[in-house]
Amino acid sequence: MRRRTVTAGNLDEILQATAPAQASEQAAATPAAAPPRRENQGLRTEFEFELPRGYVDDEGTVHRHGSMRLATARDELRPQIDLRVKENPAYLSVVLLSQVITRLGNITDVHAGIVERMYATDVAFLQDFYRRVNSEGHTRAAVTCPHCEGGFEVDLSGGRLGES
Repeated sequence: MRRRTVTAGNLDEILQATAPAQASEQAAATPAAAPPRRENQGLRTEFEFELPRGYVDDEGTVHRHGSMRLATARDELRPQIDLRVKENPAYLSVVLLSQVITRLGNITDVHAGIVERMYATDVAFLQDFYRRVNSEGHTRAAVTCPHCEGGFEVDLSGGRLGES
């Protein structure tokens, strides 16, 4: 058995080499034999959120609204070979969040430096949001009223009270 050293530079090469031969299977299939494609399969892949405090950029603008996409296997594998994560395993969540956050306010290039400069409460919110979206498939949470002790569900994606 041959071992390979994986670095960030050759991850794509290794993933391509170990991927199943889907392209050859698709080329062999005739277009008439393919089932008709349905445009909307009902799978939600991007989720809106609102940060509790918000990210403050260099100009002092507060960015609270954003969106996060579903994570892929590659998203979860890539941080494992990141040198920053190898030196400090706690950095894994910073790298992972920077890969799946697609927008934060008007910022579309969300990178690890932005996540590093977020408030701890916002990072904790995003970690929980990531877990809910990728493990449970939704952004709802069951809560109990501290006054009447009645149970109900809230949507963590940032909707205001009374909005649907």
